[in-house]
Amino acid sequence: MSDGGAITDEAIARLRARIGIAQPHPQPPWYREPNTDAFRQVAEAYGDDNPLWCDPDYGAGTVWGGTISSPNMNGGDTLIGENEVEKLDPDTKALLKGDPLKGAHAYYSGSYREWWAPLRPGMRVTRRNALVGVHDKKSEFAARTVHEWTAEVFATQGAVLSAQYRLMIRTDRGAVERKAEEGKGKYTDIEIEPYTDEQIAEITEAVRSESERRRGAEPRWWEDVDEGDELPPLVKGPMRVTDMVVWHTGMGMGLYGVKALRLGVQQRQRVPGFFRPDDLNVPDVQQRVHWDPEWARRAGNPAIYDYGRMRETWLVHLCTDWMGDDAWLAALDVEFRRFNYVGDTHWMRGTVTRKYRTDEGAPAVDLDIYGENQRGETTCPGHATILLPSREHGPVRLPTPPGGATTAAEALDALVERFEVMSAE
Repeated sequence: MSDGGAITDEAIARLRARIGIAQPHPQPPWYREPNTDAFRQVAEAYGDDNPLWCDPDYGAGTVWGGTISSPNMNGGDTLIGENEVEKLDPDTKALLKGDPLKGAHAYYSGSYREWWAPLRPGMRVTRRNALVGVHDKKSEFAARTVHEWTAEVFATQGAVLSAQYRLMIRTDRGAVERKAEEGKGKYTDIEIEPYTDEQIAEITEAVRSESERRRGAEPRWWEDVDEGDELPPLVKGPMRVTDMVVWHTGMGMGLYGVKALRLGVQQRQRVPGFFRPDDLNVPDVQQRVHWDPEWARRAGNPAIYDYGRMRETWLVHLCTDWMGDDAWLAALDVEFRRFNYVGDTHWMRGTVTRKYRTDEGAPAVDLDIYGENQRGETTCPGHATILLPSREHGPVRLPTPPGGATTAAEALDALVERFEVMSAE
């Protein structure tokens, strides 16, 4: 049955036919050969001042023996990684041509990531990309939605670095706009109140003192951690348009690859469906919802809003500040349940929920983590697994990739199989 929008039974069937097929990522890496400057630019994009990510002198004195990137840069969307699959045979190319859900709005709604080895300056990184899951859903926000999961694996010669599952929730744009026009949008009643001078001063002081609480070079020993321990919160906000601009400087334009001027015209010629005329009849990108209030309203929101991945980086920042430079963030997942609007402030919080040793014998802790805005709403709940140094068991040992994989292809196959098992449960 068709509801007259972009999401139909036929379109979903076409999308599902692509599951497990490795394909070129449509965007080139923002950093082809990342160095310490690139590490710094990414860290600054989400407000992280840890010298481990960008100071070679500092890094040389750590257990890593040199600078490493933050987990945020080690994989993740389009930051790093040259395509291992560059060309497709004619049949595969025909199968993957176009977007079966073309015209449907896309929200980056959830992410699951794993890290197995550090990204160091000058590494040449490759990636493999494949769709791994398509789930047809119903939603109060739109008549029909699709949960579209993509897996991406990053590797360097002889080692697999990291992997990410990315969840895009696709909604019929026409249904969203009709609900917004009727005043029935899920988020239309949200009001963003101005801050008092006292509130701004309180937030400012909380942020100022965060660097003093960063664990840094002092090891956080596994023996000293207990279940129920709470992480010192990080404050992110009030979010400004300026923060979005700085984000794009360090992180790039992500999946959409928005370009300027001549390059923008060339992009419009390649993907005209991504453009709509503004009030002056000038074609502009759909991604403008992140900086144009009117376009955000037409998408069913009261104001412009962030990228879900911004809050993912904030939760990673929460974990790395707490765990110290001798520890290893092994895994993190997050759902993006609500939007984060310009003017919102988030308190990123976490609690230790489990202390144990992994199957490989590594001392580890699991965390419940989340971001809460000034309205008391949890917008991005998630979990993290951290490997800690131990007085008894020694320094951190890096985890083994699934199936003992040493290439991106082997890791992607193992992850696809794991995802299929998880989705069947």
